[in-house]
Amino acid sequence: MTGVLLAATTWLAPPLAALDAERTLGQYLRTRWSSESGFPGGPVHAIAQTADGYLWIGAEKGLVRFDGLTFQLVDPRAGTGAGAAVLGVTAPADGSLWARLRGVGLVRSHDGRLDHLGAAPGAPRSVVTAMGLTREGAALFATIAHGTQTHRDGRFASVIAAGVLPSSSFVVALADTGDGSLWLGTRDAGLLRVSGTRAVRYTEGLPDSKINCLLASPDGSVWIGTDRGMARWSGAAITQDGVPMALRRVAVLSLTRDRDGNLWVAAGTQGLLRLAADGSVQSATDAGWSGGHVAATFEDRDGNLWIGTDRGLERWRAPMFTTYTPAHGLPADPSGPIHADSDGRVWFGPATGGLYWLRDGRVSAVTAPGLRGDVVYSIHGEGTEIWVGWQRGGLMRLRVGSDEAIAIDRITQRDGLAQDSVFAVHRTRSGATWAGTLSAGATLVTQGRLVTYDTRSGLPSNTVASLLEARDGTMWFGTPNGVAARSPGGWRTFTTADGLPSNDIITLFEDRRGTLWVGTTKGLAVIRAGKALVVDGNDRALRGPILGLAEDGRGWLWMHAADEILRVRRQALLDNAVLPGDVRRLGIADGLPGLDAIKRHRVLTQDDKGRIWMALTGGLSMTDPARADGRTLPSATQIAQLTADGVSVPTDGPIRLAPSRRIALGYAGLSLSVPERVRFRYRLDGFDRDWNEPTAERQVVFTNLPPGSYRFRLVASNSDGAWNGAESTLSFEIEPWFWQTVWFQLTSMTAAGLAGWGLYRLRVRQVARRLTARFEERLAERTRIAQELHDTLLQGFLSASMQLHVAVEALPRDVPARQSLERVHHLMRRVIDEGRHAVIGLRAPGTTSPDLALAFAGVQQEFGSAGPAYRVVVEGRPRALEPMVRDEVYRIGREALVNAFRHADATQVELEIEYGPRNLSLLVRDDGRGIDPGSLRDGTDGHFGIVGMRERAGRIGGTFRIRSRPGAGTEVELRVPGPLAFERRSSRWFPWKVTGRRPSGIPAPRRGETEEQS
Repeated sequence: MTGVLLAATTWLAPPLAALDAERTLGQYLRTRWSSESGFPGGPVHAIAQTADGYLWIGAEKGLVRFDGLTFQLVDPRAGTGAGAAVLGVTAPADGSLWARLRGVGLVRSHDGRLDHLGAAPGAPRSVVTAMGLTREGAALFATIAHGTQTHRDGRFASVIAAGVLPSSSFVVALADTGDGSLWLGTRDAGLLRVSGTRAVRYTEGLPDSKINCLLASPDGSVWIGTDRGMARWSGAAITQDGVPMALRRVAVLSLTRDRDGNLWVAAGTQGLLRLAADGSVQSATDAGWSGGHVAATFEDRDGNLWIGTDRGLERWRAPMFTTYTPAHGLPADPSGPIHADSDGRVWFGPATGGLYWLRDGRVSAVTAPGLRGDVVYSIHGEGTEIWVGWQRGGLMRLRVGSDEAIAIDRITQRDGLAQDSVFAVHRTRSGATWAGTLSAGATLVTQGRLVTYDTRSGLPSNTVASLLEARDGTMWFGTPNGVAARSPGGWRTFTTADGLPSNDIITLFEDRRGTLWVGTTKGLAVIRAGKALVVDGNDRALRGPILGLAEDGRGWLWMHAADEILRVRRQALLDNAVLPGDVRRLGIADGLPGLDAIKRHRVLTQDDKGRIWMALTGGLSMTDPARADGRTLPSATQIAQLTADGVSVPTDGPIRLAPSRRIALGYAGLSLSVPERVRFRYRLDGFDRDWNEPTAERQVVFTNLPPGSYRFRLVASNSDGAWNGAESTLSFEIEPWFWQTVWFQLTSMTAAGLAGWGLYRLRVRQVARRLTARFEERLAERTRIAQELHDTLLQGFLSASMQLHVAVEALPRDVPARQSLERVHHLMRRVIDEGRHAVIGLRAPGTTSPDLALAFAGVQQEFGSAGPAYRVVVEGRPRALEPMVRDEVYRIGREALVNAFRHADATQVELEIEYGPRNLSLLVRDDGRGIDPGSLRDGTDGHFGIVGMRERAGRIGGTFRIRSRPGAGTEVELRVPGPLAFERRSSRWFPWKVTGRRPSGIPAPRRGETEEQS
């Protein structure tokens, strides 16, 4: 172990007195627009921003509106007689914009309209020489002929009469200090302070009697810019005390104070200067800027500085990161390990070799014998004690004294170190130091005692890429073969089998809540409660190499992925539910010099102030997360345009569109820092079911929208990716085409319904005709069968019956056989009668009467006068029936009646006919002995009454039911659909229309009228 005492070699970077006391003018990100890059206005005279987020530029060629991406040039003259040049712009609190033209011309832009107010009632009918704002945000105007006026609540009012000024001079600058005083800077008469009716003129102490600009300070003082330098009103007098020498002789054309108290000076041909809060002055020209003649400066709502020159427009932006590059004294490639000590130093080891530290803008190199050309692999320490692992030089301890003298102790392989190539170093809270080597394990250094651990001790590999001591005292080792944990309980190894995405470990990190984060070559994992879990938040960047990890005090993780710097909300990542607002991708636009880094132990770190530092190929970058979050202002969303079939539609009132095939909506998200990063989500209520995915497009087109009411809703992220802005909406209504109107649709539906009904009726008629034809064919066949039966079987039975009767009459009455023969003869007569009835049923219609009630009333007469009480009931108005249907209905009803009279042993039989609007119904009921369930289901052997009735009902399209229980009577029901049952005839004028008719000669009975016979 060797020791040496030396001093660090120091290079002084340019003094830092920036926006955040860490930024030089050269560290601002600058963007320039000239005529070659699309700026249409020419030389710029003034800049302002309205409440809706648009930037307005008063330029030589007119008034220019800018949304961050697109310039729109507006000619403000419109017959005013003034020139096109806009010499001044101001934006009051009411959201309007005022522009003064060269000559007699004053223009107001409000709600999308451009009004020329030179002839408006109360408006200044004179040349406007200066404009400004009161402390309340009202517009102020200085004129030649009418003095100074203000505009409030749509009305002009005089503030200072024209006679206050010398007749040979006029006002060119205005300032309201808020104490009741209004300051007027004149062309050649010095400075006036007007309080009420009292005006005081000041010339003493002014560098020049011509006042170019005035800027009121919060403390009541007033900064004064002239052609010959800057002065200030101190509250008692005009003085140049407190004005740096660099500003006492420059021409000051415009003054702007930013939100951090810096004063920006537009110095004409001398460029741009900044007066910092500590009194230091920096010149943009000294920082390498060559922007030309500077006439205007302005700070927007996002904190960007806008500069108007004779060449166009520039934006200076203080990015999230402050970056130190070789221009600040750093070596060519500072990427490598990085560590922040407790004394404000940031230590880093460049890839090209050597050890350096950065503090307060000074870059220092540490030199020691034998270290020339050696490369630092790892840096760690506590307080001002720093431990460094070298590529060839072993392990080094540095202790920095109050005089910045550095004491160095070195430990090498000759002292017991496992190997001189030390890739990872970690100093524990107890004061011990671990050194992980490239191929020989890890060495623990404790009070001069060295102990080495390798694969034989429990390490999964002798190559140690990362070291970490957890808050519970467990020592963690990252290796190419997994993560090893050493605790009093022994060793434990985690690999892909335990849930890691890869065994090749790059970095280890423990957050404030004790969760261990593991960065591997294939993604990110956590180890909690003895379990490993992959966390990627469904983000592809988290599935690649993770080079470094750090945590800020606001619950966010910072990580260097393979080709991205990410800031991710810690809890969202643990929940594996990362939403768009939970992750931010950082890059060149945020002030980073690049995204490349090399694989080293700890390339990200956090200092004692909570700032995040990272070592990249292009330089060292630092950001303050608290300050970065304070920059996150909402984006101002604007729905700028609505077109229907290519025709622009005004959006300043109720919108009712004619039928259109293509509706286009143009919109903007006013976040002027990095407008290219602004993303939009929209939803059209009445058409979309949900919000669309984030998009960079600034127009959406809807085609063939149906008529109705719609509401377009728009939200936008800001330049930092935060979705924290308010929602903008635009409602409109689309009128229908004539074929989409209600009357047209109702008419079409009615016509379609009538056509369908006509086709249905025509079809019913065709079916009825085919059914009639089938009935007639069947009737002819039945007639033929009846003739055959009558001529053969019945004639034979009749002849046999007659011969038997002769034989019986020839026998004496006392012959025993006579009674048997008489019974046989009686049976044959009965069979002949039943056969005759069957032949009649086959040959002829069921009834010759068109009235079913009359036909059924005569059925009981076939069985004699004795029998049950019988009645026929008719419901509804009788209608003519199709002949075949009438016959089948009669046969079914007659069969049911015959069964009731012959077999039911009933005391009452009732038949009911109902002529309904939709059906013909027949009901036969008795109170007899009923039918057993078996016969009801299957019929009686050798008898086909029930089966036949069902078959007849089916042939005419009817439904047939029998309800009966033994001892409870029987009920037979037949129901036939009206279109099949009732006779139809064609209308004279409408052939498809059919109507019913009553049978001739049948009066229409009243409902409930009955016809009874017993």
